[in-house]
Amino acid sequence: MKKGIIYILIFIVGCIVLFIANLFLGSVSIPSRAILDILMGNEVEKEAWKFIILESRIPQAVTALFTGGGIAVSGLLLQTAFRNPLADAGILGISAGANLGVALVILLLGGSVGSLTGFDLSYSLAIVLGAFIGASAILVIIMGFASVIRNSIMLLIIGIMVGYLTSSIISILKFWSTSENAYSFMLWGMGNFSSVSSDQLLFYCIVVCIGLLLSVLLIKPLNAMLLGERYAANLGVNVKSTRFLLLLCAGLITAITCAFCGPIAFIGLAVPHIARLLLGTSNHKSLLPVTILAGSFIALLCNLISILPGALGSLPLNAITPIFGAPVIIYVIINQKKIQYFN
Repeated sequence: MKKGIIYILIFIVGCIVLFIANLFLGSVSIPSRAILDILMGNEVEKEAWKFIILESRIPQAVTALFTGGGIAVSGLLLQTAFRNPLADAGILGISAGANLGVALVILLLGGSVGSLTGFDLSYSLAIVLGAFIGASAILVIIMGFASVIRNSIMLLIIGIMVGYLTSSIISILKFWSTSENAYSFMLWGMGNFSSVSSDQLLFYCIVVCIGLLLSVLLIKPLNAMLLGERYAANLGVNVKSTRFLLLLCAGLITAITCAFCGPIAFIGLAVPHIARLLLGTSNHKSLLPVTILAGSFIALLCNLISILPGALGSLPLNAITPIFGAPVIIYVIINQKKIQYFN
């Protein structure tokens, strides 16, 4: 536990440093003194600087902070639930379900579901609803297969096949959609932390925090499930209820993050392994907080790298996350016989 506290403190300091760096660096050069004045509520020379800091950089940094932690925890929960180190929302097709939901909203309905529901939903709310329904539907399907198929490799193959199926449907939707809608969907799929406005930020953070709170409540049953479902049941854990909460938690986080930020790759898959390797344990009591903070740290770092081109524009997040994630997964695959993730 002492090692866990040390890494928690290290990642907290790292997140603070990267958060500040995300405020002071960007495509527009703003004097450090002016940024400090803006943060303290003082008047600055240019009103545009104030808008950039308050309406762009702060929401983007906060979004990265919460998204990274949320996606990382979602991956951790699914890896424990399936007892498979290669499980995450992307590999198991959950992100693909969110993609399909958003594709139906953007490509088929043009961002509006009012004609089908009778309610005038905003563009962002329609996308969130589409992503949540899509992710939740695939989660239910995968968990249904999990109750019948015990072989984790088979479950991964099913998840990959679901991804291919949704990709096929999305390709058909792209063919029949307008160029503007196809372009909007393409931009969404690249991943970014700048899509959450200051008005939407509170709602976004609350939803992610609900998912994180649920994950904290699942620490004890998750530790029991490390030893298998029968053992967990003998300890008094309601396996079905735990599975339902896992579905709700992972689906909620995946839906909200995918809807606003697009499908962010590798963070959910790689960060839980980084936390396990650092701690040398699968005990969720220390693993969960370190995973949250490590996910936030990696997300803030990736966001900082994405803005390095400056005036030339921002790099897509999914062009950066594999740089950190792929080596970790390769290491896990090569050393999987030496590393005991699940007892």
